[in-house]
Amino acid sequence: MKISNFFQKIVIFLKEVRLEMKKVNWPTRKETIKYTLLVIGVSAVLAIFLGGWDFIFSTLLSKFLLR
Repeated sequence: MKISNFFQKIVIFLKEVRLEMKKVNWPTRKETIKYTLLVIGVSAVLAIFLGGWDFIFSTLLSKFLLR
């Protein structure tokens, strides 16, 4: 591959990227904060839920099976 051909491909790629980035529908700051807090909240609830089940099962295993 020729060097000039390589640079032409890079330029074409960057032009296409620029065109595609103009089509992107970016979320507002308010939406971004809302969805970020939602993800953090769901992650925390899921972590507590799974941690609770882990605690229950490890307690049951230690009491009944691992004597």
